[in-house]
Amino acid sequence: MANILATVGGLPITDDDVRDFLAGMGESGAAYDNPQGHAAVLQELIGQKLLLLDAKRNLLEAEPAFRDQLAKLKDRLLASYAAEKALAGVTVTDAELQSYYDENKDRLGGGETVNASHILVDSEEKAKAIYGEIQSGTISFEDAARKYSSCPSKEEGGSLGEFGRGQMVPEFDQAVFAMEVGQITETPVKTQFGYHLIRLNAKNEGKVPAFSEIRDRLRQALLAEKQRKAYESRINQLKILYPVDMH
Repeated sequence: MANILATVGGLPITDDDVRDFLAGMGESGAAYDNPQGHAAVLQELIGQKLLLLDAKRNLLEAEPAFRDQLAKLKDRLLASYAAEKALAGVTVTDAELQSYYDENKDRLGGGETVNASHILVDSEEKAKAIYGEIQSGTISFEDAARKYSSCPSKEEGGSLGEFGRGQMVPEFDQAVFAMEVGQITETPVKTQFGYHLIRLNAKNEGKVPAFSEIRDRLRQALLAEKQRKAYESRINQLKILYPVDMH
């Protein structure tokens, strides 16, 4: 039995009401799922009950403007309910999931990624000179980045972390994904930002995840797709019963 948290003019507010309110907030409701948040929600519900009681006392529900809003809301709810009933029978079987996985596994895997560092300067001559210092052992790549690079990544020794194709400007992207691990670009790579010395730290070719790892994600995606098709089919059927004339 629900626990009554407050009573407003004889109307109870329960902990179920608080949970329903949080659920209606969607993802943002998680921030209020704590004692302080529950207390704030309770105050909001108290305010709503007070407004409801006063609206009834003043017979606001009899006003034409309210009746118009109520009729529109009823139509929206009824249409939404009809859509839910139309999609209620849509399911995804394990066999369908396995088949979808087998047919699409090549594109389900994570794409190729690299881990790289760079040094950014404003001229090719500077970049070549720095490359010479690094190759001679005069300075490490990381220290050279801290000393010479104009990119904020200099604070991390030039590290850009891990990234996939298309996340960098085209010239940089093309160069880094063609490199071998441990290689430093002897010829500086020119982009709109300047000249880069790039070192490839690691490369991940990407792998296809096991069926068990993505079963739930696949089920959600496949169910959404089947529901979309079922909805479109139902709408097309109804257009035969109720002709649509565009004006």
